[in-house]
Amino acid sequence: MAGKLTFNFPLRSLYWCPRCCTNSARPAPNASKPRPFSTANSVQAIAAPAIDFSLIDNLPPPNVKNARIIPASPSYFSGRPDFTDNLLGLQTLLRKYQTLPTVAPGQAPRVAWRTVSQYRLLVGEPVRASKYHQVIEVLKRLNQIHPAVMPPDLHKAMQIYKRDINPYAVVRRPAIIDPDGRACGIGRRKSSSAKVYLVQGQGEVLINGKSINEVFGRIHDRESALWPLKATNRVDKYNVWALVSGGGTTGQAEALTLGTAKALMVHEPDLKPALRRAGCVTRDPRRVERKKPGKLKARKMPAWVKR
Repeated sequence: MAGKLTFNFPLRSLYWCPRCCTNSARPAPNASKPRPFSTANSVQAIAAPAIDFSLIDNLPPPNVKNARIIPASPSYFSGRPDFTDNLLGLQTLLRKYQTLPTVAPGQAPRVAWRTVSQYRLLVGEPVRASKYHQVIEVLKRLNQIHPAVMPPDLHKAMQIYKRDINPYAVVRRPAIIDPDGRACGIGRRKSSSAKVYLVQGQGEVLINGKSINEVFGRIHDRESALWPLKATNRVDKYNVWALVSGGGTTGQAEALTLGTAKALMVHEPDLKPALRRAGCVTRDPRRVERKKPGKLKARKMPAWVKR
């Protein structure tokens, strides 16, 4: 509703504008210059009329040429809009479902999240590893929500951050003893591989159809090959028949160590702690470092000559 408002202008002088003044307030035409008004005088102004919202529907259609495209995302003009939207979306879900019951961190379902390189290919943005770590931390907290009360929208939002193949879902096929009483174990070391068959017997050993003394001339290699049986006092209770290939004598002997330990655990699973303490369960990933150009070996430099 229109009304009259009164304003007191704190200016030292105020001049009339010939275009803005009404006829009643316009100064006399014979005046040489506009008369100044003091700050004590009050000037009355009329407010704009009220907006009639009933006329809005009758407005003409907008001009498409003058239309401006408004981005759907508020972070469109940032350096990493997709990453920012993903992070803000996960944080919103966390605030929404933070009161749901959770499980212990060790009892939560094991999930293989995408690596930072895989996430960069997904969003097409140069996301830093430290920034992507923030996303992983929020995902781990959301993954602790009890699976029985997991909301469908939350499960769908977390699905895009999971790898296509979950390595934790792969169940290893259990090793069994065949009808002949043999247990098979495969071991590798460097470029050598060994397939070991273990059967109850009197302690006979055959490697590629030869005795262990013919295959390994060093005493250290012979002890390494049969170390799982010696560490558990089972040398005279099992027969060993193995096929080895690749590498040298040291690699083949240590490949036999791992293969024999795996086959022994099939016969007696309770020996795993003892074999682990003896160092027979873990695969040794070390390999010979390759030679580099300009060096005599992997890291050895030629002798320096002054002249």
